[in-house]
Amino acid sequence: MEQEEQPSKQDLLMSWQFPEYLKPERGKVWYFWFFTIVVLLLVYSMVTINFLFAIIVIMGTIITLMRSKYHPNAVDFAITKDGLMVEGKFYAYDLIKDFYIIYKPKEIKNLYFEFKSLVRPRIIIPLEDQNPLAVRDLLKQYLDENLEKEEEPASEAFRKLFKL
Repeated sequence: MEQEEQPSKQDLLMSWQFPEYLKPERGKVWYFWFFTIVVLLLVYSMVTINFLFAIIVIMGTIITLMRSKYHPNAVDFAITKDGLMVEGKFYAYDLIKDFYIIYKPKEIKNLYFEFKSLVRPRIIIPLEDQNPLAVRDLLKQYLDENLEKEEEPASEAFRKLFKL
């Protein structure tokens, strides 16, 4: 069950902060290709007379450009005896199917939570300076670990590749 309450101090087992998202470094070449693709998509939408697609492309462009001007906020994360707290939202352990850690120093250091419900997206928590073994040992007391996952999800690799 998702709730908006803070865990008590005695229930808190581990906590840290991480940036809301990683702000990619984008140079002039990236913006050149970005606008080239946007123009091509707009031309395609006009040729196919698909104005809804044109509106979606324009909205996506505006959102991408606006987001690049702002800095990410700090997100609070906590592991408690009863579940996880992510920026004030509580996720009980019984909602979570499993977790896995992808730890490749200088590349990727993330903790992933998969929900039992297919409707809920996975939660990705950057480990920052946390010891991944300590986090793993703590979570194994409450959740199953998915040892089959050894690579980051394709959607994350795609996001990094295209600096989105």
